[in-house]
Amino acid sequence: MGPVAFAGALLILFVLLDAFEAVVLPRRVTRSIRLAVIHFRSLWAIWAWGSKLIAHPSRRESYLSLYAPLALMLLLATWAAGLILGFGMMHWGLGAHLSGPQPGPGFLTALYFSGTTLFTLGLGDISPTTGAGRFLTVIEAGLGFALLALAVGYLPVFYQAFARREAEVSMLDEWAGSPPTAGTLLSRLGQWHDLGAISGFLSRWERWAADMMESHISYPILAGYRSQHGNQSWLAGLTAILDTCALVLVGIDGVAQREAWLTFAIARHALVDLCQVLNTPPITQAVDRLPPADLARLREMLAQSGVRVRSGPDADAKLAELRRMYEPYANALSRRLLMSLPPWMAPAAAKDNWVKSAWL
Repeated sequence: MGPVAFAGALLILFVLLDAFEAVVLPRRVTRSIRLAVIHFRSLWAIWAWGSKLIAHPSRRESYLSLYAPLALMLLLATWAAGLILGFGMMHWGLGAHLSGPQPGPGFLTALYFSGTTLFTLGLGDISPTTGAGRFLTVIEAGLGFALLALAVGYLPVFYQAFARREAEVSMLDEWAGSPPTAGTLLSRLGQWHDLGAISGFLSRWERWAADMMESHISYPILAGYRSQHGNQSWLAGLTAILDTCALVLVGIDGVAQREAWLTFAIARHALVDLCQVLNTPPITQAVDRLPPADLARLREMLAQSGVRVRSGPDADAKLAELRRMYEPYANALSRRLLMSLPPWMAPAAAKDNWVKSAWL
C-alpha cells in the first residue's frame, strides 16, 4: 500500500471513529482532537462573530437559533466528504484500476467514483477492474448506507431530547415569568397560599436536570439549540431553579429543604459537567447579579407575598456561598452560548409570554 492509500485509510478510520464517538457512544469523550469538536467550535466562532453585526435582539436570536441544526447537518456532510476523499485516495493510491470512457483515470475521476459509490448512485459509467477495487467499492457502499441510517435513526433522538427539555422550559412561563426568576416563582406561590407546592415543582425539575445533563453530555450540540422565545432558554431556566433552591436552603418559613437540596445538587452538577464538555472554565462576573440592595428588595417583595426568607449576616453568608457554587459556571455558559442569565426579580414592565399576542 502506497503512502496516498495509507493516508486515505487513516482518514477513513478517523471519520468513522469520530462518527461513532459523536453519535453512537452514549458518554462524554475527553479527547479534544476530534473532527466534530473542531467542526462545531470553528463554525460557532464564525457564527458568534456574525451575531455581533446584528443589532436587533429578536433578529440576532433568530440568527443564533440557526447555528445548531445547521452545524449538525454540515457535520454529516463533512463526514461524507471525508469518506469520499479517503476512499478516493485509496483507489488512486492503489493504482486507480477503474474502467471508464478515458484510459488511466486520474485523482478527480477516483473522487467522482468514490462519491457515486458512497451515495450508491450506481451510474455504471466507471467501475473497478481489480479485486482490491471491487472490495473497496463494496465497503464504501455499505458505509454509505450506514451513514444514511445514522442520519435517519439518530436525528429524531436529538429532537426528542430537545422537545423534552423545552416542554419544562415553556412551563416556567406561568410559574416564574419570562424571563424566569426565583422572585416571581416564590411570590406567586405565596400569593396563592401554596408554598407547599414548591417541593413537587422542584422534584420535577430534579428529574429534568438529570435528563438534560445526560442528553447534553452525550450530544453537546443540544446546548446550542435555542428556545422558541428569545426571553427563555434552558440555561435561564436552570439558573432560575438554582436561585430558587438557594433561597429555600437559606431558609423560608414553612418550606422543607430536602427537595431543594437534591435539586440544587443535580442542577449544579449539570452546569459543571456542561462547562467541562464545552471546554468553558468558570467565570466570576464583575457585576453582581444580586447586590445587597437588590437582596433587601427581594426579601421585602417576597414578604409582601407572605414568603419569609431568613435574613441576617449568617443567612447572607450562606446565600453567597451557595451562589459561588453555581454562578461562575452559569456565567461561563452564558458567555459561551450567548444566552442571557435571568435576574433574581422580574423587571417592572415584564409580561409573561402567555399574556402577549401579536394581535394586541
